[in-house]
This record gives sequence, structure tokens and C-alpha cells, in this order.
Amino acid sequence: MENLFNNIYSGKKVFVTGHTGFKGSWLCLWLTKMGAEVIGYSQEAPTSPSHFDLLKLPVTSIIGNVLDKENLQKTIAKYQPDIVFHLAAQALVRDSYILPGETFETNIMGTVNVLEACLSVESVKAIVNVTSDKCYQNIEQIWGYRETDPMGGNDPYSASKGATELVAQSYRHSFFNNAQFGKNHHTLLASVRAGNVIGGGDWAKDRLVPDIIRARDNDETVVIRNPHSVRPWQHVLEPLSGYLQIGWKLLEGHTAFADNWNFGPSNESLLTVLEVVENIKEHINGLTYQVIENPDAPHEAAMLWLDSTKARTQLHWKNVWNAQKTFEKTACWYKEYYNDAILMSEYDLADYIQDAQELSVEWTQ
Repeated sequence: MENLFNNIYSGKKVFVTGHTGFKGSWLCLWLTKMGAEVIGYSQEAPTSPSHFDLLKLPVTSIIGNVLDKENLQKTIAKYQPDIVFHLAAQALVRDSYILPGETFETNIMGTVNVLEACLSVESVKAIVNVTSDKCYQNIEQIWGYRETDPMGGNDPYSASKGATELVAQSYRHSFFNNAQFGKNHHTLLASVRAGNVIGGGDWAKDRLVPDIIRARDNDETVVIRNPHSVRPWQHVLEPLSGYLQIGWKLLEGHTAFADNWNFGPSNESLLTVLEVVENIKEHINGLTYQVIENPDAPHEAAMLWLDSTKARTQLHWKNVWNAQKTFEKTACWYKEYYNDAILMSEYDLADYIQDAQELSVEWTQ
């Protein structure tokens, strides 16, 4: 695996905020397999079980909060990373209605603190700021959102992500300016966005697949609250391949890639919540569900998906697994874990890379 992404990560020091989370744990797995020295900075694992804890990776794990500016800066200065992947966030829409202040503070000021720390550490050559498809001002349009569309958000989570993007854009123009790269500074900054990400090892509350898995494990009926909401569904490895590809280009000093990027699935992966449940049901025996729509529930977008044309044309990024493969891999991960205590994460990563090689994806060459 060390030859992936032009062998750029082998021997590199990579700092990952939010490494104990679902997406962060998969990113750390991939990085360590490519020979990177990974330093994680995050609060304790947000769930039990925890994918990160189960993996037992050779990662330097620092338990800390991105709101602790002094500790964050000291930690980055101590380890002198080459690249920073910033994933730490309050990542749940429904929780943002309960804790709006904490959501804004963590997502906005946490990002400011990360960027400020990177400004003061000369070793940092690249920053990949990870946000969400919900950063866009969602007008329920039937076509995908492009990188040129306005930021926004009606709920606190979405608004915080839109604001986070504006923060990153401000720092890129003011302190990590592409035109001044190699003259006044030596760091490139990009922001990346993905859709609804699923895969094995996610136990977060108020997410569709973990809710399904918990209900089946407890022999309960799954309650579906927004059956007709349409989302782009993608395996966690799909956007991670894009994040790593952007990191590769930034580390090589290509200023054209210090920009905003969407990494969403193809149009065939746009499915309603009900269609997703039916797909997963094909792979999990005994799964039952009940639709209970609550008109008084907090607002969640009915239609939201990303247009990833820019990544496909300019970065030559490709989707590898379609929706059916994604649901199959995800369901099988949980079945193996609950039936035989087997972690399929390394096997899934190896399968994903092999399938990408067969498609001649650029980062495998």
C-alpha cells in the first residue's frame, strides 16, 4: 500500500484531528497501512463500541479538545507534522438543535484554532479541512451543489459548517495565499466535502445505518422518521480516497488543488431513506422496520446531494463502489463483527484498493 498516492505518505508525519470518530478511524487505518506516522488529537471515542479502539492501530493518540487552543498548539508544535487532516467536529444535525452553542463553538472556533496552530508550525506543508455537504445553502434543488454555490444552513449544524468553510476561505486568502506560496509561506489549504457516509464501525446515534444495526442486534423494529428524504450514499473509503488524493497534491506543492472540493457518489447512489433500509434488509436477516413520521421533529433537508464534476475532471478522482456494493460491504462488516467478533476493516480496505486498481484510478498508479 505504500505505493499509493505516489508514495507520498510513507514516512510522513500526519496529524489527524477527530481520529477517534468513525471517519477519522478509517483514515488512520489507511494512513498507517501506507507507512505514515500518525498523530491523532481528539476527545475520547464518542461511542462504545468504538471502531478506533477496536482497530488498535500504531497511532500516537492524544486526548484533547480543539477548543483548548494552547494544548492544541503545543501538540502540533511538538510533533511537527507534514500535513494536517482536520476532522474534529460536532457532527450530528439533531444534536445541534439541543446544543447549538457547543456546535458553533466546536465547529467554527475549533477550526480557527487548528489553522492558527498550523500558522505557527513551519513543518506543516498541507492542511485538508473536512466539512460536509450540509455547508451549502440548501434550497431543496433537484440538481447537485457545486463548489461555487453559496454557503448557508438553516439548522445550527449546517450553518456552523457553512461558517467553517468561510473561515477556511478567509485563512487561505489571508495567510495561506496560493499566489504567495513559496514566498511568504509554505503551506497549502484545501476544504473537502462529502455526502452521507456509511460503512462498518459506525455506532453514532441518530444515523440511519447505526440505528438499523442497533435495532437488529436488540431484536427491535427500526423506526424510520424521514422515509422519503433523498441522500447520496457512499462508503466511507470513497471520500477518504479524495481527501488523501488532495493531500498528495498539496504535499507536492500544486497550488491549483488548494481549493474547495466535493467528493460525492454517482447519481445512481441517490436513494431515499426507505430504499436504503430495503437494500440493507437484503443482507441482514430478520430486519423489520416501521415508518413513523413526526411533523414536529427538527427540520432535516429532504433533498441534498453534491456535484463532484470538478473532482472527476480536474483531479481525475473516481467512484469505486456503487450503492449496492456499499450496502453489501457495510452489512457484512456488522454481521462478521456481531456473529464472530471479526473486524473486516482491513479486508474491506484491501478490496477497495484492488477494485480501484482494476479501474485504473489515478491514485493507485
